[in-house]
Amino acid sequence: MLSGGPGRTCLVMLMLLFSSYLFAQGPRDQGKPKPTTRILFVFDASQSMYGRWQSDTKFNIAVKLFSSILDSLRTQPNLELALRVYGHQKQFPPQDCNDTKLEVPFAKDNVPKIKHVLKIITPKGTTPIAFSLSQATKDFPPCDNCRNIIILITDGLEECGGDPCAVSLDLQKMGIVLKPFIIGIGKNFREGFECVGTYFDASNETQFRNALNIIISRSLNPTSIQVNLLDAYGKPTETNVNMTFYDHLSGIAKYNFIHSFNNKGLPDTLEIDPLITYDIVVHTIPPVFKDTVKLTPGKHNIVGIDAPQGYLAFKATGNSTLKYLPCIIRRHDGHETLTVQQFDQTEKYLTGSYDVEILCLPRILVNSVDIKQSHTTTVEMPMPGIAVIQKSTNGYGSLYQEDKNQLVWLYNLRDNPQQQETLYLQPGNYRVVFRSKYSNQSSYTTEKSFRVEPGQTVNLKLYTN
Repeated sequence: MLSGGPGRTCLVMLMLLFSSYLFAQGPRDQGKPKPTTRILFVFDASQSMYGRWQSDTKFNIAVKLFSSILDSLRTQPNLELALRVYGHQKQFPPQDCNDTKLEVPFAKDNVPKIKHVLKIITPKGTTPIAFSLSQATKDFPPCDNCRNIIILITDGLEECGGDPCAVSLDLQKMGIVLKPFIIGIGKNFREGFECVGTYFDASNETQFRNALNIIISRSLNPTSIQVNLLDAYGKPTETNVNMTFYDHLSGIAKYNFIHSFNNKGLPDTLEIDPLITYDIVVHTIPPVFKDTVKLTPGKHNIVGIDAPQGYLAFKATGNSTLKYLPCIIRRHDGHETLTVQQFDQTEKYLTGSYDVEILCLPRILVNSVDIKQSHTTTVEMPMPGIAVIQKSTNGYGSLYQEDKNQLVWLYNLRDNPQQQETLYLQPGNYRVVFRSKYSNQSSYTTEKSFRVEPGQTVNLKLYTN
């Protein structure tokens, strides 16, 4: 047991501070786990890789430099590697355009296996790049939280009549892989590969090594982005709204963030995958879109999106607590319902002009409601009354507004076991017409007229004999 005094006081304070720290850190641990990055190396072992390049053959140099990169990846967390090779099984000529094989499937800690396979391979065949890429659909096992990347290392272009560009685009649209990387050995193939993915020219050994390092860095390291939600004055003051980042090609939602400010009052920094081109949806009312957002890897990217907003509130004359009265919100002169706002809520909207339909009876239409930056616009309506309609039995009936000598239909009573309905009605004269479903003569129809006053409740009993 601890005795009293300064020592115990310090211990208690330390325990409280530690508990507070754990509480503050808790949400970080509850987020989505980091994805597994899966890199499929597609390695050229066609006959031309036996050609001389700098200090040795292209194949031997590529294997040596590639192996050194593999060694640096052994301790990398959340990483799995695989190796597909083409042009190594059948001698050319004759040409075998199916000469490709997944030599090492995805697994953890398989660097030694990949290095061993590359040591025993002999370049001998042709270059079926498109077919090799198409096999990636089989190479990547299903995974719910994975980033799939292809790195193609080649010294030549497609030789089997395939279309690597079309295959790559299909793989990206299906969400199977991110945009591939290509390293061209010994000669600049940029024109032939730019449509396939991100191309790196390796005219010499140094360029090859640098290209591998850059690609691995981009594949494994996230890039930071700051989204500035701009107000009507072009300043990044808007916040606290959800943003969805979609893959531009596949349409798959990659990230959801609720925008916030950091402790310096600036939009906070997010870490996201730099290999994806994004379509960003900011879920304001109505939403705003920023399409085809490309990030610069290794740099802090700032994206500005216009999202000026103000507020809309409702008020009934003499009463600020009216509840459960829905209001339809549309763009001015638009037909699409943006949202249904309850009367007692204050909601945020993009600045602009809106049409409002308050669903009391009769409905109230308010056109051209102007929402201004950071300002609360209040739509005011006359205080309605309440009609409580009680039925002794199920039946058929309607509510009408008495407009001089005309009856204007407003509402059909519900034909269900619930014998009581509560309706918000504008002040005025009304009539209910009702017949029990068990009465087979029209003469048993009941009519009752009543008047609704502001803020008052009318109890209407439709009892039949």
